[in-house]
Amino acid sequence: MIDVMKFPKKNITVKRAVALLTVVHLSATILFAPVDAFAQQPYQPPSAYSVPQPAPQYGGSTYGTPSTTPPSFAGPGYNTAPAPQATPNAYGGEVYSQPPAFNPTYSDPPVSYPPVAPYPPMVTGPEVREADLIIQGYPARTGRVMFGGAVNSDAGVTGQVTIDERNFDISRWPTSFQDLFSGTAFRGAGQTFRLEAVPGSEFQRYTAQFADPNLLGYLPISMSVSGFYYDRRFDDWDEGRLGGRLSFGYRITPDLSVSAGITGQNVEISEAADPSLPQIAEVLGDNTLYSGVFSLIHDTRNSPLQPSEGHYIKASYEQAFGDFDYGRFEGEYRKYWLMRERADGSGKQTLSYGTQIGFSGDDTPLFENFFAGGYATIRGFDFRGASPVVPTAAGLIEVGGRFQWLNSVEYMFPLTADDAFRGVAFVDFGTVEEDIEISEENFRVAPGFGFRVAIPMLGPAPLAFDFAFPVMKSEFDDERMFSFYMSAAR
Repeated sequence: MIDVMKFPKKNITVKRAVALLTVVHLSATILFAPVDAFAQQPYQPPSAYSVPQPAPQYGGSTYGTPSTTPPSFAGPGYNTAPAPQATPNAYGGEVYSQPPAFNPTYSDPPVSYPPVAPYPPMVTGPEVREADLIIQGYPARTGRVMFGGAVNSDAGVTGQVTIDERNFDISRWPTSFQDLFSGTAFRGAGQTFRLEAVPGSEFQRYTAQFADPNLLGYLPISMSVSGFYYDRRFDDWDEGRLGGRLSFGYRITPDLSVSAGITGQNVEISEAADPSLPQIAEVLGDNTLYSGVFSLIHDTRNSPLQPSEGHYIKASYEQAFGDFDYGRFEGEYRKYWLMRERADGSGKQTLSYGTQIGFSGDDTPLFENFFAGGYATIRGFDFRGASPVVPTAAGLIEVGGRFQWLNSVEYMFPLTADDAFRGVAFVDFGTVEEDIEISEENFRVAPGFGFRVAIPMLGPAPLAFDFAFPVMKSEFDDERMFSFYMSAAR
């Protein structure tokens, strides 16, 4: 009974297992049928590549690598790509064939390009070149007090006291005693103020001068105002002058300048050797004289004290009025040639020539005549000893003349290696005439030699000692073989 019941149960279990296997088989057949069908097909590459391509440089759209169904090329300059062709294989499938090479046709780059960032502008600087300039400096010594003296064969012994301020300011008055004694008053404008006292045995001179190199601070015109007192004892009379001068100057080039000025003075003649002489009688006592003068100067010398190259030219015309009315012309020319020098620039040997010429009107007074003789004119003669004279009961009176022509040729050479001692050889020649003429009887020629001694502690001007020997002279000339000039200033 029990066995019969177990059998049917086993039957049922087998049936269920068979049914389950059938369901699994059918399911597997359905799921893997596409895989088997795909396995029977040949390999085909992907329909498109996904590698990103760079954007074209001249606009248009981005295109990819051709596939079985290539994309449409809609960008500018491209043609439509052809569709790929497929051929059947032996098993009835299709074999993929490589599409023909795609050669797109590019058009010329467009004329106008997309806007790009502009280049930065080129900086060339402003048309008017201006820049702030900051100068930091310290005030230097612009004022000085000098004491000196001189002795020479023309003017005897003289002393000198000078107060000189080269940074004067006439408008900066002191506001307190501290300004007055600290040195801040009357300073800062670049003006010049000079006081000079020169007392001496034969003559004396006292002057005060104010000069502004730029009138009103901005004009290219200089101005000078001066006052003076001058007293000189000549052989035949004493002469005193008290007056003032106002002048203006303009520098056209660094070498060329012009000036114009007016002078007013009182000239006193006294202690005359022969008051009865007509030339002296008309000027004895006080004489009022005014004059206007115009000058032109061209100066290319490399040094004003000891030049070795360049030239100096001055021409001036003066018109006088007052107690006397006359015109006056004076010209001066000096030329310097450098003959030899050492490799270091020392040991200069210089040849120079100088000439002076002057004419004066008929109404020229005695004290304004031309005179010659002495260190500054014709060496070999006494001071004013080569001038026209008039014989009187008191002796020969030097009256001078209205015409002069003076010349000098000089050769200077070093005597020592340090140039402290120099030698000179010279010839002075010329004449002074009462009228405008050159007379052989009054023509003077005096050759000679001399020495120059430079002592820096005594000042910039060298000591000068000259010996001259007149070979041509006038009958009444006063000769002097030796002339000298010595000065010191500290």
